[in-house]
Amino acid sequence: MNEAAGQFSTGVEAALAEAPRAPAFIVTLYGDVVEPRGGMLWMGSLIECCAVHGLNESLVRTAVSRLVGAGRLEGVRIGRKSYYRLSDAARGEFREAARLLFSPPAAPEDWLLCLSETLRETEPPAPWARLSPNVAMAPNNDDVAPLDGVLMRAKHLEGHGDLHALAHETWRLDEVALAYERFLERHSGLLDRLEGDAPLSPSVALALRLRLVHDYRHAALSDPRLPRAACPQDWPAERARQLFVSAYVGLSAPAEAFVGTQFLSPDGALAARNEETERRLFQLKREAAT
Repeated sequence: MNEAAGQFSTGVEAALAEAPRAPAFIVTLYGDVVEPRGGMLWMGSLIECCAVHGLNESLVRTAVSRLVGAGRLEGVRIGRKSYYRLSDAARGEFREAARLLFSPPAAPEDWLLCLSETLRETEPPAPWARLSPNVAMAPNNDDVAPLDGVLMRAKHLEGHGDLHALAHETWRLDEVALAYERFLERHSGLLDRLEGDAPLSPSVALALRLRLVHDYRHAALSDPRLPRAACPQDWPAERARQLFVSAYVGLSAPAEAFVGTQFLSPDGALAARNEETERRLFQLKREAAT
């Protein structure tokens, strides 16, 4: 992957100069490349991929050890080579994250309210937010787990109260907006690069796609996905989503060709494409066309 590293000094690739945190980036790599292709990767391939992003072998091995200790990865030794896959517990989390990235649900139109005395004793999980000692509120997304107590649906009546101010204070929307803005700043040049005359090499395309996923995943997972009426008028989530979808689709053909030659499992090179990667790409293309 030295070719990719050598091209990071100019143009769009300059945005990749800042190295990501090793554990979080390894999680991104498994979610985007490894898990949909069978889930097991040789440590040497992992080290080579991370080196392009400024993460040396020592950092990678330490991060992998910590992920194993945290129950996120499992190691298998075959001969002299070590391979790692996601643990069963981590796979469920990855499926939910993949759904948010590749097939996100429509924005909710109303809210959930929960009235319960048990809220006085425990902090509700995100995106639930406590409004008073025994009242919590959450966007009515289909993946929001209900709390124990009296559960109700609620709809904001326009003109009654400042919903924007409530949402901004309760869910810290300024921090979410900043994550989206940073994503847009780092990756806004990708579309011009993809439309340019000089094609991206497969190694560079994969590196760019991994950082695209890494940064967008960070922003999207911090987003409580509130009803649009609760968000500021200049809410950057829509622009970030459009950039992610267009850039991911544009980078995928060369990126996946590189995966099919350079990423090794116990059975040989990972598949460049399979049913799961084609499904993800189909969903994004369909979204881009709407």
